[in-house]
Amino acid sequence: MAAGPAAPRVLNVNVGVLGHIDSGKTALARALSTTGSTAAFDRAPQSRARGITLDLGFSCLRTALPPQLGPGPGELQFTLVDCPGHASLIRTIIGGAQIIDLMMLVIDVTKGMQTQSAECLVIGQIACQKMVVVLNKIDLLPERKRQSAIEKMTKKMQKTLENTKFCGCPIVAVAAKPGGPEAPESENPLGVSELIEVIKKVKSMQMFHTPVTYAMQGDRVGICVTQFDPKLLERGLICTPESLHTIHAAIISLKKIQYFRGALQTKAKFHITVGHETVMGRVMFFSPAPADFNEEIKENVFDFEKDYLYQEEYLSKDSNSENKENDQAGEVQLPKQQWALLEFEKPVTCPKLCLVIGSKLDTDIHANTCRLAFHGVLLQGMEDKNYTETFLPKLKVYKLKHKEGQVERVMDDYSVIGRSLFKKETNIQIFVGLKVKLSTGEDGIIDGGFGQSGKFKIRIPDGLKPDTKMLLTVASKKKSKAGKGDTAKEDESSKNDSAQPVTISLLFKRYVFDTQKKMIQS
Repeated sequence: MAAGPAAPRVLNVNVGVLGHIDSGKTALARALSTTGSTAAFDRAPQSRARGITLDLGFSCLRTALPPQLGPGPGELQFTLVDCPGHASLIRTIIGGAQIIDLMMLVIDVTKGMQTQSAECLVIGQIACQKMVVVLNKIDLLPERKRQSAIEKMTKKMQKTLENTKFCGCPIVAVAAKPGGPEAPESENPLGVSELIEVIKKVKSMQMFHTPVTYAMQGDRVGICVTQFDPKLLERGLICTPESLHTIHAAIISLKKIQYFRGALQTKAKFHITVGHETVMGRVMFFSPAPADFNEEIKENVFDFEKDYLYQEEYLSKDSNSENKENDQAGEVQLPKQQWALLEFEKPVTCPKLCLVIGSKLDTDIHANTCRLAFHGVLLQGMEDKNYTETFLPKLKVYKLKHKEGQVERVMDDYSVIGRSLFKKETNIQIFVGLKVKLSTGEDGIIDGGFGQSGKFKIRIPDGLKPDTKMLLTVASKKKSKAGKGDTAKEDESSKNDSAQPVTISLLFKRYVFDTQKKMIQS
């Protein structure tokens, strides 16, 4: 028996339709589409009642497969993902952006870039490689001034995009729904055929009412399941076994979003978007050790054998961290890569190496500011809910500790008594054996406590320098002489002595997740 004709090849491209609320995104999706799904064009009752897009809408445009995309008959299918524009729905916008191959940024030509237009552009830079700008609502421009107004807005957009990855991207002017929402359907869109021309040039189940026998990643399908109540199912993920993991915390590599104002502080809480989930999470930032700031880091790999330096905040040119290194030119030296530990308030399900976005979504939506703070790649998830005990001790992030005291007096050529390094109640015994350095250059070792007031004995293995011994002896005699007089003279003498005291520096590091809190010196 002869085999039937082969099904035509369908190449699918997901196109995100993003922009500020009321820029005409849904009207554009409708004008472009040849087929709409059950979740297209604001068909949900809530969307119709409020007159805005509340969730992702899906529709498709099908055209003949261009010759440059492969031999033989076939179709090029653009799945249009209509994203909400309202600021409060940013979580849904971020989720939609992660499933698209090409982004259409819809701009109301009479208003230009608006707050959510800018946020959508930032999301696009993080999640997408290709973009087309659509200047919509050109029918609202007076006809005699229309072309000059379009050219003026085109130049503005080119200027806005010149420092982004989308510099030089196509800009197309359209009127998706001439006359507005209430206009009759007989009104033909303007410029839509030109827009379609631009995006061809850029790269028992049903798929948009066409029966298919299989589906693959990126496809949108409807599946008939008998005897099943759809109200019992929420948005989720279909995956092959072991490809997704439910995690309680994660290590990510990250970059700060340049438009976010203010510092990224360790211990701060952010809205963390992973896939289609957004949860609250607390962050801890860390970097390579200062000596490794310029070391090339392998992409998408985290090395648990290395030591990492704890940071009070993400290091940037405008940060205030004491751990920043200065290069010879006096400029701030920043590490090539930084990381963060994210601890989620509730577990999330996601694949490895997925996109992570941190935001401050509790910021006033009417404020003209970017709420997106950082983006990164999830390198290591922690599935054990007891990860603080089972996993974090493997993470070698350390804090540098610096304590400073003063030499009170000389005991002999090889030992001095120190003070002001510890509190009276400190158990000095745990510091015995640690190395210290005098401001006069000698190296010393803490030998033990001296009395009950927090003073301690330091052993100087190579002995005190003659100059140091003389300086300390003179200071000690002045103090002793002042002690025989009145209190006013003693205070005056202390002031004179404090001008050039011999200081004691104690430097050590302590690993943040070391349960024994050991002090380490190199």
